[in-house]
Amino acid sequence: MPWCETCEKFHNPATIDETGTCPECGATVEIGEIAQHAEEETVKVPWHFWVGVAAVIAYLGWRVIQGVGLLFW
Repeated sequence: MPWCETCEKFHNPATIDETGTCPECGATVEIGEIAQHAEEETVKVPWHFWVGVAAVIAYLGWRVIQGVGLLFW
């Protein structure tokens, strides 16, 4: 949790500026260890998302083939 020494209160991480300053007084805010580690980690897309994307592409591809077949048959 971001802690402002000047205001003596915790802030929501979303309210802290990109520069790391307090929205109320403008002082530099300590972000904390947990928040620093969370920012360093990259989030990977789960494998089953890509399986779903492949299934949707296969389904829509088949529907296009059926649609073209209906036009010319």
